[in-house]
Amino acid sequence: MSQKIISSASNLQVLYEDNHLIVVNKRPGDIVQGDKTGDTPLSDVVKEYIKIKYNKPGAVYLGVVHRLDRPTSGIVVFARTSKALTRMNKLFAEKSAKKTYWAVVKNNPPKEKDSLVHWLKRNPKQNKSYAHIKEVDESKKAILDYSLLKRLDNFYLLEIDLHTGRHHQIRAQLAAIGCTIKGDLKYGADRSNKDGSIHLHARALSFMHPVKKEPLQILAPPPEDSVWNACC
Repeated sequence: MSQKIISSASNLQVLYEDNHLIVVNKRPGDIVQGDKTGDTPLSDVVKEYIKIKYNKPGAVYLGVVHRLDRPTSGIVVFARTSKALTRMNKLFAEKSAKKTYWAVVKNNPPKEKDSLVHWLKRNPKQNKSYAHIKEVDESKKAILDYSLLKRLDNFYLLEIDLHTGRHHQIRAQLAAIGCTIKGDLKYGADRSNKDGSIHLHARALSFMHPVKKEPLQILAPPPEDSVWNACC
């Protein structure tokens, strides 16, 4: 993955914003929170955006509700108040948010629609999860539904509804059925994408607003490239 920071406050794509939440469309290559690379995280970019837009003096509060893998794109939710963060954390922990992803895969899936159940075991040294059909020591149950949305010239577009939130869940489970995501060398792709991204996109998120108690449905357009453009 290129270490160049793609997002900045001036080109941040904001999908939803109010006094309690800000939802952005993460670009591939951005990290949500700071890590050992020392690269500027998306959380800092969002803070800078808020500081500039609202002319806020001093430090800007921002709570990280959830994360996406660095090579993945799509919806990321941040909380602008501690109250919203606490409530969003509870909402995600109780699986009250419906997450939908798009994935472009190389091989035709075994079925047009299916539910996948695996037991995922994480290897921290490799930063990789392995999918098992039966429970093994230190594994966690992973469940998703997928459906085939579109056949492209050389690829297939799948829509995934995520029921659990395990480490690299979609990547590991799709690889386990022979449907490695385009560009995902870690899980068996034959070549990488030039920009280091993988074709996995957090497409939609539905949840009840933690303060207003109104239903919210967020939709994020995928990145601009020839394959994603063909999907749309």
